[in-house]
Amino acid sequence: MSRSILFDTETTGLDPASGDRVIEIAAIELVRDLPTKRVFHRVVDPERDVPEESTRIHGFSRGDLMGKPKFAEIVDELLAFFGDAPLVAHNAKFDFGFVNAELRRLALPPLEQGRMICTLELAKTRFPGMPNSLNALCNRFSIDLSERTTHNALLDCRLLADVYVELTGGRQRGLTLAATSQAEQFYTYSLPAQRNPVLVAPTEAQLAAHAAFVSRLKDPVWLQG
Repeated sequence: MSRSILFDTETTGLDPASGDRVIEIAAIELVRDLPTKRVFHRVVDPERDVPEESTRIHGFSRGDLMGKPKFAEIVDELLAFFGDAPLVAHNAKFDFGFVNAELRRLALPPLEQGRMICTLELAKTRFPGMPNSLNALCNRFSIDLSERTTHNALLDCRLLADVYVELTGGRQRGLTLAATSQAEQFYTYSLPAQRNPVLVAPTEAQLAAHAAFVSRLKDPVWLQG
């Protein structure tokens, strides 16, 4: 089984080095580059204020986050969900930077850079010189964006999973007629069941009607040979 994890974060700002924190993290399991039904999603108390300009992007205010679990309370579950799989994200350096900053605060090992798969870099390679934001890629691949009124980590993961399929050809690689994994069961395309042919014999009336029709044609192919 080829397993990877696609994830996204929302944060209080743009720079973990200046004290910005994770406020939401979502992840989707991929098998053969196709999403399964296994999902991780947590909203987190960042233990600090949330600037108004950040709230305008993701919709979370400080009041929305008070009482939510702190990152230290969800980290074990998050790392267990990640496992040792490759980690896919759009502008992955941003998300890796924030998760690793949170891990450092807890004296935990950082995510290894070798696990990083950046869909932004994949898109730049495939579409050089073109806009390659998540919105731009969804529009390019005709992926529905109607629900994306604000940034939302779980919705962005679902959209990015569809984009990733298009960028990598994963849907074609994942097609199989004998599903053995959860992902395959979710995305399997099967051929119709084999049927025995049925011989349809025309009636005498149908044969007579056909003969009458043919007689009115000029050089009908039915009378040649």
